[in-house]
Amino acid sequence: MTTMKYRTLGKTGLKISEVSLGTWQLGGKWGDPFSTQDAQDTLAAAYDAGVNFFDTADVYQDGQSEHAIGQFRKTHDDIIISTKIGRKLPEQTAAGYSPDNIRQWIDDCLTNQGVDALDNVLLHCPSFDTYYTPETFFTLDQLQKEGKIKNYGVSVEKVEQAIKALDYNIGSVEIIFNMFRLRPAKLFFELAKQHNVGILARVPLASGLLSGKYTLDTQFGPNDQRTTNRHGEQFDKGETFSGVDYATGVKGRQ
Repeated sequence: MTTMKYRTLGKTGLKISEVSLGTWQLGGKWGDPFSTQDAQDTLAAAYDAGVNFFDTADVYQDGQSEHAIGQFRKTHDDIIISTKIGRKLPEQTAAGYSPDNIRQWIDDCLTNQGVDALDNVLLHCPSFDTYYTPETFFTLDQLQKEGKIKNYGVSVEKVEQAIKALDYNIGSVEIIFNMFRLRPAKLFFELAKQHNVGILARVPLASGLLSGKYTLDTQFGPNDQRTTNRHGEQFDKGETFSGVDYATGVKGRQ
């Protein structure tokens, strides 16, 4: 059995597993329904494999994913939870990331997870103009000083957003990085290293397309985002399958 390896997440100082667990399915809203027991079993299996870093968001079944992880943490207090905020907005605009909204989201997350402080908070793929609104990041600075959040950063869609985020006191950037999306390695990783900002690679298998398990005949559930958001119908275009045409991606793996 391969032993899990751990790395320091930039200036946050957090010692995290090289493989983490994304938990949007634990709430069931952005995929097929998921039972409470299945959620706890999934978290336990990841933990037993050495995973100590869990990614969630306030929008995942309106906090149910957070609640599941919070319950798990009661008996596994050494885990680290990274929480994304902001996708509850009906429209992604800089105005939506107001101090009042951010504070409300943080308070809700604290309640959902049953903790006094959040380990790591990421803005959840905000619009580009948000990165030109210093007030948003100053609010996160203040929440960090108040002890409600320990670290913060951003989850981005584009390399250009990640580069702009380095203007602020972020500790980590979550960015799409896989064999289909290599621009971050060319344009961003060295800059992040210079700023001691940690990198969290998301969609590493391009929604499973790079796993080699799918064929042209593979069918996904009617509520699975690989069906409902294949071409960006629900949220960011270029997210599901990393924006690669499904048939092209499957053939490229053969």
